[in-house]
Amino acid sequence: MNQQEKIVSMFDNIAGTYDIANRVLSFGVDKGWRKEACEKTFDHYNRQKIDMILDVACGTGDMCDYWDKRAAKRGITIGEIYGADPSSGMLNVAREKGLNAKFVQAEAKDLPVKDDSVDILSISYGLRNVVDRKEGLAEFYRVLKPGGMLVILEFTRLQKQTLPSRVRDFYMKKVLPVVGGLLSKNFDAYSYLPNSIEGFLTKEKLIEELAETGFELKEAKGYSMDISTLFIAQKPSA
Repeated sequence: MNQQEKIVSMFDNIAGTYDIANRVLSFGVDKGWRKEACEKTFDHYNRQKIDMILDVACGTGDMCDYWDKRAAKRGITIGEIYGADPSSGMLNVAREKGLNAKFVQAEAKDLPVKDDSVDILSISYGLRNVVDRKEGLAEFYRVLKPGGMLVILEFTRLQKQTLPSRVRDFYMKKVLPVVGGLLSKNFDAYSYLPNSIEGFLTKEKLIEELAETGFELKEAKGYSMDISTLFIAQKPSA
């Protein structure tokens, strides 16, 4: 079993308790981050009719639901919302929610989508779990329409230690593994998650990789003392 398969298997195992663990561990603040990601993206894209939104590493479908509800509040018409994830366990939970979205099992680097067909592609707290990240970013570029938007929410590694970052690290390394482990009965999974942040990119390095892929950065904003970072980038128009 390779590293990507091990990560997918881990998410299969915690799928049933994933939603409640997320809400408890984030104190619900991730809801605000997701809403603002949707709103800012709609502002940048500035269209009232959107053919397709694709959420990659969609997990249990949270972000698909946010896209649907935020668009409805703004009177934006969306043709189709798709969620893609390699974990069948996560997708089973997503499908049971009765969301206004379709779900497909797929890896970030191999999406069953035509070239230049997606208006908005999002990935929330899943990019650091994509082992072949550069291949994934290239795949995102392939499926997006010219002018389409890439939206990333992620926990990035901080360049230097500050008091807020030490508080974040203490929570991530000491509190999260215990609480998440108790809720999910899988302590290994919630030990992996903070370690995956340590092994991930800084905000600056991810911006660099987006540029190397061909994206034009529109916005990069940190939330809650830079615990979470929002990146909005655009595939240049033809």
